[in-house]
Amino acid sequence: MKIGILTSGGDCPGLNAVIRGAVLRGVISHEAEFVGFRWGWRGVVEGDIVPLPRQEVRGLSRQGGTILHSSRTNPFEGDGGGPENIQRMLDANGIDAIIAIGGEGTLTAARRLVDEGGIKVVGVPKTIDNDLASTDYSFGFDTAVEIATEAIDRLRTTADSHGRCMIVEVMGRHVGWIALHSGMAGGAHAILVPEQPQSIEQICEWVESVRDRGRAPVIVVAEGFRLSDMESEHSHKGLDAFNRPRLGGIAEILAPMIEERTGIESRATVLGHIQRGGAPSAYDRVLATRLGMAAVDAVHDEAWGEMVTLRGTDIARVSIREATGALNVVPPSRYDEAAVLFG
Repeated sequence: MKIGILTSGGDCPGLNAVIRGAVLRGVISHEAEFVGFRWGWRGVVEGDIVPLPRQEVRGLSRQGGTILHSSRTNPFEGDGGGPENIQRMLDANGIDAIIAIGGEGTLTAARRLVDEGGIKVVGVPKTIDNDLASTDYSFGFDTAVEIATEAIDRLRTTADSHGRCMIVEVMGRHVGWIALHSGMAGGAHAILVPEQPQSIEQICEWVESVRDRGRAPVIVVAEGFRLSDMESEHSHKGLDAFNRPRLGGIAEILAPMIEERTGIESRATVLGHIQRGGAPSAYDRVLATRLGMAAVDAVHDEAWGEMVTLRGTDIARVSIREATGALNVVPPSRYDEAAVLFG
């Protein structure tokens, strides 16, 4: 069997570990042959293929980024897009199946290719945001939280030195998992997540409470957070290839509002893509490797349209439709647990 692997959407620590786990498992256990599609779905649409022999994946688990590169290409667009064109490309290159490693947009596209064209695809969940339903955690999330936590620790020292309020914006799109975990780990005085809109008055009350105790306030905000009087998330960067808004910049809106209302000098720091970069944590290396191995087993079992997933400590399978049907949001109980520590 000849299997094509792609990495699509935003890059993520652990992608190379998935590739390595898949290739080693496939070669050793199933005598499979592997190729990679360069630049995600764009490589599928354009037939940009590179061989992936065993020697190409040696030592990859500790390496950040993706050796196959990535993009946010929609596989239903372009001259070579759509299930019929993609199937012709697969047949011409003798490729039997695709392992698609990606997040919500990537896996939604994969599901459509399976449903509308019968393309043989197995999915692997990839997102630092941890926003995919049907998996307890996705690889990349742990590394992103570690990076954000370190940044919060560093910003706290400069906040204390100047008596400033620091607003730290982290990624997460429409969910607040990175904000919740890094905020709790970094001892933030307030955590603002998309699932729980707050008023500027409440935020300022927390900030003033911290100041009155002689501390410098540190607030962690997810990029998808909105104030209670905002109709939607802040987005000024247009749409991505899947027509989703590019979020970011809410911290730069909050900082002057807080300073004006409290008189506390406030600064915004947007961590942005630094959360995606660098080597994956040990946890993410292990999880990514296990998911890659399980994806090849799913291909061997012809489990088309399914996604490998983490359930507790076990690797399982679910339908991609189930995984992309809803977001994995922060439940109220988890937010209430953290909110005890605010102010």
